Amino acid sequence: MNEKESFNAKMPTACFLLFFAHGLVFSSWASRIPIIKTALSINEAQLGTLLLLMPIGQLSTMVLAGKLISVYGSSGIIKRVFLLYPFFLLLIGLSPSYWTLAAVLFFFGISGNMCNIAVNTQAIEIESITKRSLLSSYHGAWCFAGLTGAVVGLLMINLHVGTFYHFAVIFILVGILWLYSKRNLTNIIHKAEPQTRSIFKAVNPTLVGLGIIGFLSMAIEGAMFDWSGVYFQTIVKAPENLVILGYTSFILMMTLGRFIGNRIIEKYGKKIVLQCCGILMSGGLFLSVFFPELWICIIAFMIIGLGSSLSVPSVYSTVGKVSTIAPSIALSFVSSISFLGFLMGPPLIGYIAESFDLRYSYGLFACFGILLAVMAGQMKVFRNKN
Repeated sequence: MNEKESFNAKMPTACFLLFFAHGLVFSSWASRIPIIKTALSINEAQLGTLLLLMPIGQLSTMVLAGKLISVYGSSGIIKRVFLLYPFFLLLIGLSPSYWTLAAVLFFFGISGNMCNIAVNTQAIEIESITKRSLLSSYHGAWCFAGLTGAVVGLLMINLHVGTFYHFAVIFILVGILWLYSKRNLTNIIHKAEPQTRSIFKAVNPTLVGLGIIGFLSMAIEGAMFDWSGVYFQTIVKAPENLVILGYTSFILMMTLGRFIGNRIIEKYGKKIVLQCCGILMSGGLFLSVFFPELWICIIAFMIIGLGSSLSVPSVYSTVGKVSTIAPSIALSFVSSISFLGFLMGPPLIGYIAESFDLRYSYGLFACFGILLAVMAGQMKVFRNKN
């Protein structure tokens, strides 16, 4: 298919809305984790095990997702699979027991990963067609959805709306966004680039390095999304109606950073940006560990959000420039490793918190930011390049 013929002016907006919808589903789940944890009498270790089921679901479809997108196109997967993500969110709201919730979270992880790879592939295709840098703004849409989800969650909780009815509202909103967006997508299918080799043999060391940097960053993001409320609840001892402020302060700065990110990356380059991101994430986490006071932690979580804002968009936008394989396959590899950090980080925190303390978990993850900064400085792909 000719790329110019496949373009229409509504594509960037449609992709923006899909990122928003995906983020709204995940943030709605994240906003309810402390309540679900209490309702089902789940301890930290059990919650860690539950959260581990999402990356297991993701890993089970990592190779399949890239191949399906290369065959049917990102638009084909979005049209067929996207609504499964909010559907499993609904089932989370209906889960009456630990084991039921465990099964649902496994499929929640599978559907979320498929949608994540599809919308990011769609974004890269739109960037290639328009010759514009858009990925940071798209990830900003995901973060803005996270902020929206936090506000909606806070409203629902204070109005004493049940979890299922909360998630039902989200399902309807996401359905409306999907109905609009699915008619305005690229239809690029990379048939000219058949992938017969194993995905693990086709990738190069640079893609592996990008995946690891993405993993480190998204592990910290996952820690903030899934555990910020619990941290404010158990460590900061915030009043119940203020527990969500940790998550809200984090996602607010992450959103602002991503919407202005394109200009920052163009001015300073990805190497410096990634190094600063790592230092900010590490510094904010250490600040929250050593000074677990309400207002200090709010500031600390804002610093972490700012640091998290540009690392993953910088990694994803680099993928197409260093890979000789189909974009969907390369992105599937890098984004799956990255998103694995997002999903595996929270369970790891749960296990450490159960054995020691939640502050020890955050202290360990602060070291991830330092490692990220070091790796970004050593990778050749970031040297002397924007």
